[in-house]
Amino acid sequence: MNYKSGFIAVIGRPNVGKSTLINKIVGQKVVITSNKPQTTRNRIQCILNLDDAQIIFLDTPGIHKPKFKLGEYMLKAAESTLKEVDAIFFVIDATEKFGGGEKYILERLNSTKKPVILVINKVDLIEREKILPIIAEYAARRNFAAVVPISAKNGSNIDELITESKKFLPEGIKYYPDDMITDQPERLIVAELIREKILHATQDEVPHSIAVDVDEFTERENGTIFIRATIYVERDSQKGIVIGKNGSMLKKIGAESRPEIEMLLGTKIFLDLWVKVKRDWRNSAGALQNFGLKDF
Repeated sequence: MNYKSGFIAVIGRPNVGKSTLINKIVGQKVVITSNKPQTTRNRIQCILNLDDAQIIFLDTPGIHKPKFKLGEYMLKAAESTLKEVDAIFFVIDATEKFGGGEKYILERLNSTKKPVILVINKVDLIEREKILPIIAEYAARRNFAAVVPISAKNGSNIDELITESKKFLPEGIKYYPDDMITDQPERLIVAELIREKILHATQDEVPHSIAVDVDEFTERENGTIFIRATIYVERDSQKGIVIGKNGSMLKKIGAESRPEIEMLLGTKIFLDLWVKVKRDWRNSAGALQNFGLKDF
């Protein structure tokens, strides 16, 4: 049996379900999800180990026209990924009409010779007969290597997508150990899990002006891990929202973050959360670097 290994970039407009798809494929929550666009900020490598293949998926920030330096970073992260992979998943939302965002991505895909698989997500939310017209519309705009309708939420057709993916991977070595599902350090994943809970808890009140930095990550003698994390916002009013009346919102964020962090680390944790204002950090190259968002 020939063993295959390679890299697949997962791209698409913000909020089409890229992170949900990655988590479903690897069978564990590695990247955060939210009903808000532009949740993913880094290129996150997630690893699927099979008997005959190892597939490394790069979950990229949603491609969009940037409004801040943060947006410029995210666009650069997504576009630079296309140069480094063996194949590309272009994920679209079956419930959304073709628009400027999809056109913007297709224009960028014109510069690559990598095989592009059109992944039509959220087909569980539309009538079956609507799938063929979607395929026809996109096929008229580009010659895709394959087209696979799926539901990342319920897992339908994920196996077919993986089978199709393997066709475009070269024979190669195993890059990572069998028990590894991401190359990201635990501190970064912990920070991202906390950020996800803030996005869920604050809804539209504090959109993308949130950053989380893990200041301390220490294992104690009793086996528990002490984690101190700082939540950064851009305005004093946002700080008040994240803390909440008598600290109620911050307690909620901590309570919802703790179980998932403990599941990730496999041990009990003590989570100490702080909130600070760092004005206009999304437009500060220095602040972006401090949060691990470095230029490519």
